[in-house]
Amino acid sequence: MTIFKNVSLPSGKTQDIIVYDQNPHEIDGSHLLALPGLIDPHVHFRTPGHEYKENWETAALASLCGGFTTVFDMPNTHPSTITAQRLEEKKRLIDAKLQSCGIPLKYHLYFGAHKEHFDELAKVKDKIVALKIYMGSSTGDLLMDDESSLHAAFALAKAHDLLVCVHAENEDMIASRVHLYPAHYASHSLIRSPQVAASAVQLAISLCKLYTTRLHILHVSTKEEITLIRQAKEEGLPVTCETTPHHLFLHTQAYLSLQGKALVNPPLRESHHNQALLQAIHEGIIDTIGSDHAPHTLEEKNRPYGLAPSGMPGVETTLPLLLQAYHNKKLSLSQILNLTYHNICKIYRIPPNDDRILVAINKEKTVNDSDLKTRCGWSPFAGMTLKGWPLYAILDGNLHHLEHLPTRSLWTCKKS
Repeated sequence: MTIFKNVSLPSGKTQDIIVYDQNPHEIDGSHLLALPGLIDPHVHFRTPGHEYKENWETAALASLCGGFTTVFDMPNTHPSTITAQRLEEKKRLIDAKLQSCGIPLKYHLYFGAHKEHFDELAKVKDKIVALKIYMGSSTGDLLMDDESSLHAAFALAKAHDLLVCVHAENEDMIASRVHLYPAHYASHSLIRSPQVAASAVQLAISLCKLYTTRLHILHVSTKEEITLIRQAKEEGLPVTCETTPHHLFLHTQAYLSLQGKALVNPPLRESHHNQALLQAIHEGIIDTIGSDHAPHTLEEKNRPYGLAPSGMPGVETTLPLLLQAYHNKKLSLSQILNLTYHNICKIYRIPPNDDRILVAINKEKTVNDSDLKTRCGWSPFAGMTLKGWPLYAILDGNLHHLEHLPTRSLWTCKKS
């Protein structure tokens, strides 16, 4: 067996961690911090249909290297996950890829709300982690912007006791603002203004109040949304919310260096929104962090505005970014654990896992595109030096040394 001696725990205590394997030895773990296998509740791993951007082999490597042993995958694939048959087909594809790479990554799947397939909800209600509603346009064909369909979706979710997760942007407002600004990348944040997000959040909360449906608002990015969500929580409504690393740690100045790589939905905001999100974490208004790992190729992201897709990878850098914030005394370890594990288990009603992640808490490393496992091969945080990186993962009792995992080239050269 392998024994990690004197590993630190978030409580400040130390503990020996034992892995029962065939390679008996002792490892000094005094530089390590033990965390549960973290959960990323918001990823787009692109299967089926867009495996050239990401597949579940490269994505599993990226997840593990980011400290995540469980992920929740979104339904805006090609074709979209909107029927029971497509859900089962997607599971078969994922399981085959995970078996191929030998990483037992745990996963749950979202189901896409589609007004022509509401009858499918009864068939999948016990097989999905949540119902995803796109109130604003994004990658895929799952836009639901008419209020009658939204009412039906919230009512059905309540009837089947499903959590509703929303991409909250007002599509009518987006459409009315597109021609007001020049076709520049930075216009994205003006077209999809804070009011565009707040308007949709307000509607979603009103539907939650009407139907008492459990509502989780995804990738919250503005102080205006926070105000509405705070009010809903004070009213006792079953409303929770998520933010992302890029909305916490990037702002509109990133367009200058990242250009099309900075495009994401909802868009990056001015820097004062970063501070509002951080304060909302301290107040307990923001419940979870999701990477919104949404890879696209560099070729796609370099296209002119209007042709370049929105989305950026993030599953590998989420935890190091949060740990850097811990070192900078902006977040506590308990807050990070709540955002990436405890609150997710509670909100999504999933049992805790037995996985462990051992983090080299003081290890400094610069984010380098060539080191990444994600198939798209780039990060918006490239060049940033972060302190605190996962070093070992224990999944289903098996030890994985993360620095010894294969490079992404092993699977990117395969035919998907």
